[in-house]
Amino acid sequence: MKNKHQYVCINCPLSCSLELLEEKGEVAEVQGAECKIGKKYAEEEFKNPRRMVTTTVLIEGGELPLLPVRSKSSIPKALVGEAVKALADVVVKAPVKSGDIIYPNIVDTGVDIVASRDLPKASS
Repeated sequence: MKNKHQYVCINCPLSCSLELLEEKGEVAEVQGAECKIGKKYAEEEFKNPRRMVTTTVLIEGGELPLLPVRSKSSIPKALVGEAVKALADVVVKAPVKSGDIIYPNIVDTGVDIVASRDLPKASS
């Protein structure tokens, strides 16, 4: 018996509605993709869904109390919650430049968390 999984491709403005047919844990067919990118998206979403991490961390001595951060690339979806929990206790010191590594190798994924913006020291 084939199981059906529904996805909406997010890789281009077409936003194709995709239906992935799975049989015995394997991809049997992808329907609804207007291009190869949509087919690949559905297969990856089924086999190994990944997400970017975006959040904030505390910053000492900065113009603002929080620093926006993001992952340099996507991590397995199942680890996003764990990654955000790890970042909850992080405190960095100002100044920070966009792209500075804030947390290397988050939850052993090989992906670094970096600053999303410059944040200078607070003026006294």
